Amino acid sequence: MDNRFATAFVIACVLSLISTIYMAASIGTDFWFEYRSPVQENSSDLNKSIWADFASDEADEKTYNDALFRFNGTMGLWRRCITIPQNTYWYSPPERTESFDVVTKCMSFTLNEQFMEKFVDPGNHNSGIDLLRTYLWRCQFLLPFVSLGLMCFGAVIGLCACICRSLYPTIATGILHLLAGLCTLGSVSCYVAGIELLHQKLELPENVSGEFGWSFCLACVSAPLQFMASALFIWAAHTNRKEYTLMKAYRVA
Repeated sequence: MDNRFATAFVIACVLSLISTIYMAASIGTDFWFEYRSPVQENSSDLNKSIWADFASDEADEKTYNDALFRFNGTMGLWRRCITIPQNTYWYSPPERTESFDVVTKCMSFTLNEQFMEKFVDPGNHNSGIDLLRTYLWRCQFLLPFVSLGLMCFGAVIGLCACICRSLYPTIATGILHLLAGLCTLGSVSCYVAGIELLHQKLELPENVSGEFGWSFCLACVSAPLQFMASALFIWAAHTNRKEYTLMKAYRVA
């Protein structure tokens, strides 16, 4: 095997490993989107009601999003979290000179919630099904797992190529990484579109802002790494095969 192709193969493997780690970390963490809001220091009846509704298994889309807006919420593909004071007061302290302890309360999305229909008016089951948001949500949940699966399958083929001491099977590895990159890019696009459509229907309260978190950024970085690994795998396998064919023809001649 030519040193050029071996170097390209090693670099592609490193890129593939990094993108797999990034994608796995992105799926497993809860910071795809983050809200920033004024801290609620008191435990009024309204706040207690919002906390209880958020923790309920029957919380609908509007209910848990209202809590995310008010209490510095974060949202991932699997869980939603809010930040609440650890020591709450029935009154609002007149002056605070030092920071107080807060705790993070998280609730997981059930499998049923992941595939539940989204409504035109969030929280209103009589407003009709919003098919666009429904399928965007399902795609943003499923595509990252498809991407990871394709990369793992590609890694198995690459391992077989190493055992056989041949680069030609890595063309399949490159194609699988290309498909994985498309799945990752599709997941990121679906998530952005879904968030934008949600905020059009549920406007952020005053003094509340939202931004994409570092988990989302990891997924964004993972996609180009997958594309670069794919290009290197395909180039190394195709060029090596071409040179081998020419050399064989030359010897025959």
